[in-house]
Amino acid sequence: MLGKIAKRLWTVLIIVPLAIILIALAVANRQMVQLSMDPMSADAPFMAMQVPLFVAIFAALIVGVLIGGTAVWFSQGQFRKEARQKRAEATKLARERDVHKEQLNKMSGVRALPSPASLR
Repeated sequence: MLGKIAKRLWTVLIIVPLAIILIALAVANRQMVQLSMDPMSADAPFMAMQVPLFVAIFAALIVGVLIGGTAVWFSQGQFRKEARQKRAEATKLARERDVHKEQLNKMSGVRALPSPASLR
């Protein structure tokens, strides 16, 4: 129940205003611009295309998010490796614990020596 409310709140407070801002940006920046991949020749570029300005802005944002996400993913690799190692160690220790519990249960059926206090 709480998850549904949080999701709805997230949608209303963050996603809707962000969508309105992005739509306004797209409508305000419809003029065509020339994107050129040839920095040496401004007059007759080798690779150039005409696109609306908002497409260039959104493409730059998407590329930036992808590059940033990839950089963070690579920089966090050591922590993921450590987490895998700790998980494997925890699994190994849990199996070892279960083996010892099983041995203890088998031993509890064997009659033990009397305690020193009962010998008096």
